[in-house]
Order: sequence, then C-alpha cells, then structure tokens
Amino acid sequence: MENGQDFVDYYEVLKVNPDCDARKLELAYHYFAKMYHPDNPETADADRFHDVLEAYRALKDPEMRAAYDSTHPRKAARSAYGFPLDGDIGIDEKSALGDAEAHARILLSLYKRRREHAVDPGVVGWFIQEMLGCTDDHFEFHVWYLKSKGLVEVTEQGTIAITIDGVDHVIATSRTKAAEPLLIPQAPPPED
Repeated sequence: MENGQDFVDYYEVLKVNPDCDARKLELAYHYFAKMYHPDNPETADADRFHDVLEAYRALKDPEMRAAYDSTHPRKAARSAYGFPLDGDIGIDEKSALGDAEAHARILLSLYKRRREHAVDPGVVGWFIQEMLGCTDDHFEFHVWYLKSKGLVEVTEQGTIAITIDGVDHVIATSRTKAAEPLLIPQAPPPED
C-alpha cells in the first residue's frame, strides 16, 4: 500500500464485509489460515497464507483498522443468510434428521447464491458454518458429505459452491415437496 505498492483489500483477502465485527474477522482468519497453512497437504498456499496473516494483523487492532479503513474504498456489503440449528443432542435419529436439514439448507443457500451471482457463486466456508451455528467438526462433516456426493465443490478461491448435481438435487427435492400436497387430496375417501 505504501512505497508505491498496490492497495491490498484485506477485507477481500478474508472474504468479509468491511463492517464485520471482530468475531467474524477472527472466524475468517482462522478458516483461511487453516486452509492455506503450509502444513495442510491438500490446500497449502504459502502466498495466500502470508496474505491472510497480513490482513488479520492489519484489521484485528481497532486503531490500525481505523487507519486502514480511512484509505479503503468501501465495497457493497455481502448479504448474510441466517438460520440457527438446535444444539448438539447426540447421534441418534434426531441428529441424522438435523444433518439432513442442514444439508438441505446449505444446498438451498448455495443454489440461491449461484442463481443470483453466477460469476462468483462461492460462499466462504466459515460463513456457512456461522449460518449453521455448528462446531468445526460438524461443519467439516457437512462439507465432506456434500462434496463426496458431488453436490458442492471448493472453488479456486477457496469458497464453497453448488455443482450441477447439487442444482439438480435441489430442483428434484423441490418438485417432490411441491407434489406431496397434491397427492393427499387424491387419496380415496374412507368408507363408512
């Protein structure tokens, strides 16, 4: 930024809204630091890791952030999806149903994102985790499952986006749900 260097948008590096609070900033930092850490065999990227560290260092201190913000060209705020899930109640049928609901909500949110932002369809993973209100382990389970089924993918930017199979899944599920109320009136009336 100084000494003739190009302006670096630290908010873009961490994929957060410039008006985000300290908690979201820290969540983003931990997510990307873990992703790009040189010890991560799948997603290691030393340059991006350095960028994430630099961005967090500049934004975590309120005074440094205020100074940075005075030079930052504000960008349009990113929209938030919010829905909390019930707390952890152990692994049972209720937990499995909750996981299915979480998967459906993730897919619907990513479907909506893809429809509204076809050029940039990805959502930052920590943002989805925040939306779900789940632990790191539960979030990793959800992403593992949806990736394994081919319903989501991790983009080159490290975000999560719905795939063609994911779009087809959302549409098929929506058709099934729309047809269910129509089937009830077609049932024969009970005989007296």
